Amino acid sequence: MAEARMQLGTRQEKRAFYRNALAIMLPIALQNLMDTAVSSADVIMLSYVSQAALSASSLAGQVAFIMSNLIYGLSSASAVMAAQYWGKGDKTAVERVLGMALRLALLVSAVFAVAAAVFPAQIMRIFTPDPVLIAEGEIYLRAVSASYVLGAFAQIYLSVMRSVERVVITAAVHGGAVLMNVALNACFIFGVGPFPELGILGVALATSITRAAETLVCIIDGRLCRRIRLRVKYLWARGGQLMRDFVKLAIPAAANDIIWGLAFSVYSVILGHLSSDIVAANSVASVVRNLGTVMCFGTASAAGIVLGKTMGENRLTEARTYAKRFIGMAVWTALIGGAAILLLRQPVLDFMHLYVKDATQQAKDDLGLMLFINAYYIMGMSLNTMLICGIFRSGGDVRYGLICDTVAMWGYAVPMGLLCAFVLKLPEMWVYFILCLDEFVKLPVNFWYYRKQRWVRNITRQEA
Repeated sequence: MAEARMQLGTRQEKRAFYRNALAIMLPIALQNLMDTAVSSADVIMLSYVSQAALSASSLAGQVAFIMSNLIYGLSSASAVMAAQYWGKGDKTAVERVLGMALRLALLVSAVFAVAAAVFPAQIMRIFTPDPVLIAEGEIYLRAVSASYVLGAFAQIYLSVMRSVERVVITAAVHGGAVLMNVALNACFIFGVGPFPELGILGVALATSITRAAETLVCIIDGRLCRRIRLRVKYLWARGGQLMRDFVKLAIPAAANDIIWGLAFSVYSVILGHLSSDIVAANSVASVVRNLGTVMCFGTASAAGIVLGKTMGENRLTEARTYAKRFIGMAVWTALIGGAAILLLRQPVLDFMHLYVKDATQQAKDDLGLMLFINAYYIMGMSLNTMLICGIFRSGGDVRYGLICDTVAMWGYAVPMGLLCAFVLKLPEMWVYFILCLDEFVKLPVNFWYYRKQRWVRNITRQEA
């Protein structure tokens, strides 16, 4: 990076840093935005079908959510190692990391795909007792199951490519897939042209077809790219010390993300056993919250790339300074995201009132309160994501996040949510509010740990 040749703290160096950070962050944020656009399109289109279809797709989507968090743990470990070895200049190590991560991701996603295809009804009963939602979700899960393996491949590949600063091409590939998904959703849900009208089944088919196309593009790019290539031999090769290093990062990271994802799924289980109204409201609120957090997550991803590369170059003093700047960026992106949610609140309520088929007044009232809660909730989410996933993981410190999220979510949020919902029987929105306090419970401890500076490490080996 250009700022490495400048004196740290000068105006010129700061400008170069923020220019580089934004060049990495904006394409990733755009990719996140387009991902959210797919979810938004699904919500909008399924709302014309029925509230049951909307709620069922939200609950069935928790399977993919859990799996994607597990795959995200693997991609985080591969991204950390790829960024640091990229900073060191060891391209072979990066290619080997890519192969190892893909092998594990394909094995894990295959398990989820088989479960969704063979036991869809049993899975849906975990999330809701409503027979209508179970039937709709069963249709969805069977059709979407193939996309789990394809999506895992693309997620790992694009993550490693971002780590070697190919953020524009990765955003373009994923962005094209998003546009294709939205178009196919419309065709299959409403029966446009020669396509049959399939409703919730159409959403699942559109996802599977899109993931297949995205994976094909990734394979072609991986064979043609000159910077880092996808080499089949590394998919099956024994990794030696590099594999052991990867596993030490991947297991805690994957465990962290799966614990986090499972806790959020339990939140959905709790809400799903309260009423279909709050499930429908949460389906819409989650999409709006995701829109508000696209820049937050993009900034955290950029921090992981920049800090990992910097520490791989053994510039640890610069890494500490850059981390402080990224925390400031996390605050600003959260403020912008919260303001966006408040600005979108009334248009979203108007949409639900006018266009969501058979939506109840209770669901609309719940949605209005949820959006207020999410407007401030993303500040805690943004800072914690920056600290745990962006800063700590960039130096290979993945165990702290596992401990922190386990205590905060399973020691506080899940037990409190179950207690308030089924023992104290508090009103539904009070339960939702209490569940949304989890980010603020762990935030002070995260800042305390950040100041200890244990995350500042160069984890590369001389002989990878």
